[in-house]
Amino acid sequence: MGTAGTASGRIGRWWHRAREVPGSERQTVLLIVKRTLAATLAWLVSFYLLDAPSPAFAPFSAVLIMQVTVYQSLLQSLRYLAAVAVGVVMVAVIGSMVGSDLLSFVVVTVIALTIGRWPKLGSQGSQVATASFFAFSVYSLAPSAHEKTAQLAEIVLLVVIGCGIGVAVNLTVAPPMRYRSAEYALRTLCTALGGLVSDIYPVLREDKADEEHTSEWRSRAENTGRLIAQARDGFRTAQESLYYNPRLLLRRSPGRRPSFEGYGAVLEALVRSLYQVGSLTRSLDQWRRDDGGHDDAAFFRSYADFLESVSRIAEVLGELDEDVLEDQTRQIGRLTREAQECCSAVAGQAGRSRLPLTDPTHPYGVLVVESTRLMEELQHTSDVLGAIC
Repeated sequence: MGTAGTASGRIGRWWHRAREVPGSERQTVLLIVKRTLAATLAWLVSFYLLDAPSPAFAPFSAVLIMQVTVYQSLLQSLRYLAAVAVGVVMVAVIGSMVGSDLLSFVVVTVIALTIGRWPKLGSQGSQVATASFFAFSVYSLAPSAHEKTAQLAEIVLLVVIGCGIGVAVNLTVAPPMRYRSAEYALRTLCTALGGLVSDIYPVLREDKADEEHTSEWRSRAENTGRLIAQARDGFRTAQESLYYNPRLLLRRSPGRRPSFEGYGAVLEALVRSLYQVGSLTRSLDQWRRDDGGHDDAAFFRSYADFLESVSRIAEVLGELDEDVLEDQTRQIGRLTREAQECCSAVAGQAGRSRLPLTDPTHPYGVLVVESTRLMEELQHTSDVLGAIC
């Protein structure tokens, strides 16, 4: 197996990869360009073609509903339109019934804030109050009933124009296909898993695990919740990028892209693997070594070999690339077979060393169980990747 120097080099690669965020700056610039284009077009239509007295509603709406994916743009535009329409209609109804004095404004505000809490409106719920405030201002300043109605209708029209232009720009100008986001989501978890086990196995191999080491490992394992949430969000964005995306028409060749279902299964397997490594670190941290006469040095060397094989698999998973996925899958299959041999050696060594596997005051039994479960997840990952290639 590898030396401490090899382990240090691998840990360095994990750290370097963790600091990278591939493609994020390019995506941010593209979104800024598309929002600028949508806002400009909305301003041209509302100011120059319609000669609207309040043309800013259109570009504001275009920018507000422009999201990372076409699906989210459509969803947010519908919610925003609903919020604005509710706010404007409410002002029209209350204004026609009780006028536009201070009491009317209080009533409008209470109702708007209450409706804005409706879950169906999501993040656009606050726009009910925003729209009602603007509408109330326009309604109060309009000189006649006809003008009041016309200007309120114009607000809705401008919002429709802005949302329509925003969705159209997102749909036609480089609509995002976030396949890479799925790979980045996997990479996030692989970095966490590989970095942690790469720190653990050299220490176990050299029989130098102490309270400082184990508490640090446990803390790192317990802090992976945020990374898991980020990875799932990235994967969800990648899935949503397919919905209503016209670029799918250009990708009809079977097998051209890996399935998101397969990537999703791999991601969840990695999540479970992190949980199992977390259980492993808790067992090591809760155990205080004594002079019980157990010769466990060979067992921990065997366990270190298994964790090193896990780190190799995680390293390849962290570099998944659709363009070379078949070669990577074959490599993962080979590494998984090696890891299976190391896992079997762990249980065999525990038996040969006559370690108390059923004694809850010692970690050996839990470590054997966790190595088996971790191996099952790695095997599942290898099988899933083989099925989608």
